[in-house]
Amino acid sequence: MAIEINGTAAEAAPRPGQCLRTFLREQGNFGVKKGCDGGDCGACTVHVDGRPVHSCIYPAVRAEGHSVTTIEGLSGGEELHPVQEQFLENQGFQCGFCTAGMMMTAATFDEEQKANLPRNLKGNLCRCTGYRSIADAVCGSHAPDGGVARSGAVAEGSGAVAEGSGQLGDNVPAPAGHAVVTGTARYTLDIPAEQLPGLLHLKLLRSPHAHARVVSIDTTAALQVPGVVAVFTHEDAPDRLFSTAQHELYTDDPDDTRVLDDVVRFIGQRVAAVVAESVGAAEAGARAIKVEYELLDAVFSPQEALLPGAPAIHGEKDGETARISRPQNNVVAEVHSELGNVEAGFAAADFIHENTYQTQRVQHVAMETHCSIAWVEPSENPGEDRLMVRSSSQVPFLVRRTLARVFDLPEDRIRVVAGRVGGGFGGKQEVLTEDLVAMAALKLRRPVQVEFTRTEQFTATTTRHPFTIKVKAGASRDGHLTAMQVDVVTNTGAYGNHAPGVMFHGCGESLAVYNCDNKKVDAQAVYTNTVPAGAFRGYGLSQMIFAIESAMDELAVGIGMDPLDFRLKNMVRPGDHMLSTHPEPEEDVFYGSYGLDQCVALVRDALERGEKRYRDAGLDNFGPGWVTGVGSALSMIDTVPPRGHFAHTRLRLLPDGTFDAAVGTAEFGNGTTTVHAQLAATALSTTASNVAVRQSDTDLVEHDTGAFGSAGTVVAGQATLLAAQELALRIRAVAAEVAGVPEADCVLEDGAVRCGSRVVPFTEVYDAARQQGVESVAEGRWGGTPRSVAFNVHGFRVAVNTGTGELRILQSVQAADAGVVVNPRQCRGQVEGGIAQALGVALYEEVRVNDAGKVTTDILRQYHIPSFADVPRSEVYFAKTNDQMGPLGAKSMSESPFNPVAPALANAIRNATGVRFAALPIARDKIYLALKDADASTPTQLTRI
Repeated sequence: MAIEINGTAAEAAPRPGQCLRTFLREQGNFGVKKGCDGGDCGACTVHVDGRPVHSCIYPAVRAEGHSVTTIEGLSGGEELHPVQEQFLENQGFQCGFCTAGMMMTAATFDEEQKANLPRNLKGNLCRCTGYRSIADAVCGSHAPDGGVARSGAVAEGSGAVAEGSGQLGDNVPAPAGHAVVTGTARYTLDIPAEQLPGLLHLKLLRSPHAHARVVSIDTTAALQVPGVVAVFTHEDAPDRLFSTAQHELYTDDPDDTRVLDDVVRFIGQRVAAVVAESVGAAEAGARAIKVEYELLDAVFSPQEALLPGAPAIHGEKDGETARISRPQNNVVAEVHSELGNVEAGFAAADFIHENTYQTQRVQHVAMETHCSIAWVEPSENPGEDRLMVRSSSQVPFLVRRTLARVFDLPEDRIRVVAGRVGGGFGGKQEVLTEDLVAMAALKLRRPVQVEFTRTEQFTATTTRHPFTIKVKAGASRDGHLTAMQVDVVTNTGAYGNHAPGVMFHGCGESLAVYNCDNKKVDAQAVYTNTVPAGAFRGYGLSQMIFAIESAMDELAVGIGMDPLDFRLKNMVRPGDHMLSTHPEPEEDVFYGSYGLDQCVALVRDALERGEKRYRDAGLDNFGPGWVTGVGSALSMIDTVPPRGHFAHTRLRLLPDGTFDAAVGTAEFGNGTTTVHAQLAATALSTTASNVAVRQSDTDLVEHDTGAFGSAGTVVAGQATLLAAQELALRIRAVAAEVAGVPEADCVLEDGAVRCGSRVVPFTEVYDAARQQGVESVAEGRWGGTPRSVAFNVHGFRVAVNTGTGELRILQSVQAADAGVVVNPRQCRGQVEGGIAQALGVALYEEVRVNDAGKVTTDILRQYHIPSFADVPRSEVYFAKTNDQMGPLGAKSMSESPFNPVAPALANAIRNATGVRFAALPIARDKIYLALKDADASTPTQLTRI
């Protein structure tokens, strides 16, 4: 019996053992996504006879004789299904990769199920949104102006689309919204088979050892597996060393990596790549490879790696050539600095706090795993074939440059395209798949695809850098900081991708936000034989801010001052130097605007209102064993990464009076597509719907450093604004000539140019320019400097059960200084998503590595990311500022909401219980044990867990 898919009988039959997800995708239903292949995330949800199932664990053969509905068939006609309309209206998505599965589940809910979303959405995970917009979409909530009150009012409510001009400050809907809710948005691997004839699949044999030399590889049996086409080993790979990390300056990272190496340095490292006609054949081929290893001594902690005589993980490399600080000592990078005299500063202190703080490994868990496709596009001219790569990347232009370096190709013979990307969070600021498929496609001259499993994401990509931070800080009785000293050791794992930048950045704004004459920093990034660390939201700041903001609370308690008052007394203000490791401030970082004081006031006021609400409602007494507390933390971040971040935009007037914007930056839920359209629309006096944005293709524009470091708005957006402003001038000039009036009398308005008493439509401008032989196009470029600073303050009210360790978040509030908010609803979503991800990191997320260096949390059900039930609804406020450096006054607001959350929560728990938790995550069992130990101690003794 055939499987009926969206009302039509499938012509093909499933293969033995095939799951329903892969079968449906083979039939062209690309809205069915792979997020886990373990029944954990719900991205693959479809209906079988009207009931939602996770198709990744549903045998396809069981669907024979049954009706299967995917997101493509949910509406059953031209009109959208009500749940699709609600998700579109409330923008219940960001990257959108999980959205189809979320809607397929929600479409089956009755009113009773809608009333209990924590239970009924537990099988569907979202990493981007923080779930508030999803809840509003599922329940069909509505609020005027999207529920976002601008400039200092609480952002509660649903997020319904606001009516407006579609320009600066409006809640413009995401241009890809309709495609996302109908399942037609095309992510990396959503390519019909007929477009890539002869597609091959690549799978990897990975190292079972933490440190070993490959003595020999026997591929004979693998090549005999039916369907296997080729096997690649280190003997086939280029000798060139590079870094998987991607920055504008590739010299920012050490060259310590080969595509395939004859030395493996962590469990999970690539050993060989098998290319076959099917995924199954490639996996069988990988299992058939026989490898002889020479085992080498390994080290698994930075403290071990720094000991005299420890195995040198990259000891064979020349430090100067590879840009490794001390390879023989496992030190990738280091900084040692002292401003003022910390010894004298501590001597002047009335209270000194000392403690060691620790942050853990964390996985990005973007719903779309790392994946890419490569093929060679033939040319009629010999030697001019082009390597084509389609990748889930935040940095397509930098990927092109890296592939050119590794494979010794001119950049113009490589084209890299990123479709819609299913989440990033820094994890896709790497080259982890593109080099493999490029190598195979160049050698085999056939398309080659690789898609990592969720287990590979955990064991063989990158994590957040674990930090160990020794803090010593002193304050006087009147509330002034007298000295700050930190000794920092970061664990970069087996390779140094992002190690220098994360260490330097972490030790930057976390200290610079406070005025203190005496600061000392000693920091080292250290190799270990563990899974590599890399870029992660906050880029080192969140780790350092956890320690510094915890220490600020302890100082305030120690001198008997309110913690927010202590921060107000010591935090920088316009005119103050922002100093951390250098005696002079960064030459291109300025206070383009300043809203930190507003953010502190907004959070304080919100917490006070929250306390009154609980008291007035009679909810301030939780019964025996419960204690309550409040806590807060602040953060500062430079709006652009240092040493250059470049963008180029080309903007063109089209014959119908609309505009085409070609930009380089990627869209992965960060909302840059909407921002580009709004900025251009504002400068051109049109609506965002009249600006079509094409992006993430190295053939479109000259260069774009990429969508990382929160640069999508303030760098790429600035380039778009400059292009739009230049094109507006050119349109005015043509319109003035058409109308026969001075340019000064011409004003752009509502898709036309008013020239005195005459209105010249954009269509007429286009025709006139064409007759003159003039192209209606303009370009904008921006280099990422000068830079400003953005601020975030978070506050919590919590209740803790001292007998069980249960933690309840009663109130969560964040105030953000985002400058002029381009799209309030979208910006609020970024803040909410950052809060949700940070709560996971604060409370339970951890990539665990055992004593042999093996990752043990290698599937989603072993690694707890926040589900719907875990995330409280946060209040979000925006300060009233207008930034001098940002486009039309805007600042970045992508990474920074994450940074103050964990210390604010730790400070609230400390305020409630008197116990300082100095290591993340603060899991319930840790709270229980710490409180139990505290009961056995003197009342004033603090316990560190």
